[in-house]
Amino acid sequence: MAEVLPTATAVSAAQQGSYSTRVKENVKERLSSFKSGIRLGEFSGSLGDLGTLLPILLSLSLTGQVDLTASLIFGGVWNIVTGIVFRMPMCVQPMKSIAAIALTNKMSMGAVMGAGMSVSTIIMVLGITRTIYLVKRYTPIAVIRGIQLGTAVSFGGKAADLVLKANSFGGEGWDWANNYEWACLAFIVVFLFYYRAKRIPTAIIIFMVGLIIAFIKLYTNPPAKVVYPKIGIYTVSTIVPTPEEFKHGFLSAGLGQIPLTALNSVIALAALANDLFPEKPAGTPTISVSIGAMNLIGCFFGSIPFCHGSGGLAAQYRFGARTEVSIILLGTFKIFFGLFFGSSLSGLIQCFPSAILGVMLFVSGIELGAVARTVNDGVYDDQKRHANFIVMITTAGMLVGFKNDGIGFLGGMVAAGCFYLAARFGGSMDEDNTGVMAQQQEQSQHPHATTQDSLPASRGSDDEDNSSIRKVPVQTEQQPRA
Repeated sequence: MAEVLPTATAVSAAQQGSYSTRVKENVKERLSSFKSGIRLGEFSGSLGDLGTLLPILLSLSLTGQVDLTASLIFGGVWNIVTGIVFRMPMCVQPMKSIAAIALTNKMSMGAVMGAGMSVSTIIMVLGITRTIYLVKRYTPIAVIRGIQLGTAVSFGGKAADLVLKANSFGGEGWDWANNYEWACLAFIVVFLFYYRAKRIPTAIIIFMVGLIIAFIKLYTNPPAKVVYPKIGIYTVSTIVPTPEEFKHGFLSAGLGQIPLTALNSVIALAALANDLFPEKPAGTPTISVSIGAMNLIGCFFGSIPFCHGSGGLAAQYRFGARTEVSIILLGTFKIFFGLFFGSSLSGLIQCFPSAILGVMLFVSGIELGAVARTVNDGVYDDQKRHANFIVMITTAGMLVGFKNDGIGFLGGMVAAGCFYLAARFGGSMDEDNTGVMAQQQEQSQHPHATTQDSLPASRGSDDEDNSSIRKVPVQTEQQPRA
């Protein structure tokens, strides 16, 4: 009997059925994952990044430079979308450089929106064209870790500024609602249960304490011209920047934000996400496109310019977030409060204790800086380890000292390039004992070994590929000696 070949219609039906089956299985798996992820730690982790969000959002909304209602609604939407796309607690936080310059220069809302749109367009183009891969490929892991370490130290300084807004211990003029005592108590609670964040929701505890304090202060001793929460239906309106506002926003605030977004919000974030969630790798092009889409839509309605960030992810992870459940829940709450309370929440946010927000921001910096310890993972050559550490410290130091991610990045790249050239054409270190300590130690343990045998295999080789200095990931084939 002749073989009957399947018709094109049958093949098409089979493909559609297979696709439909995969979609159903994916939806079923996601729903099952979401249900299993509903736990107290996820609720706590969703609040981990509020130390960054609330102060910036409040400052810009009180001066009329962003719309609080739009920022809450679109911030919530992006939380939910990024949770579904990345399936991890990917944070959504303000573009800090734009916010700082906007407050300093008293920029108009149109100029702020223009800055956010222009930066996001550039980052999105880098992602769509895959050009961002070139930046990632030729950025040494030591420079990435240096950016993360420098950002962590910067978070510590900003956290101290928030705490210092509170009054001193006791004495005349002591403010029961915002003082150093609350900061110390929150600090102790966080570190006392630092390694039990999944079971003991420290972020929820200190946030609820701060919220109760804010309510009491708002209705007993409110600031001047305060706005009280009022339930209703709050809507948003479109904001179309003029060409002059686009130009002013980009040149004044956008240019400084580009390196910060590309390095910390894309490359460093992807590295941290892969460290924390190796089973769910986050691609740099996807992150770039996500940032672009958020602002090309949200900024047309007055939303604060948003990005992702390694510090926010570290904060949410530290306070217990392990799945997308945390930010989907956070996004739902943001949309609810944005729609039904909107800009009337500014008074409540204004009364929230800065001392508690400072502690939350400080902890997020600690968690982000802790990843710097992995800068030499998989590297056993002493000279490479030493060079990586120096490059990381150089990057972090220049970032903090000049308060600019771009300068930190350039300083780290120059240092890494110099080390590579020195190792390529100048041989091993000879000015201190760093390069020979391991050799001397091994010779003392194996006195009968020859000098050639005791030398590391890669030492002094001009053909050596110093991948730990030039690019990521850092890996060598050499294994540590017993």
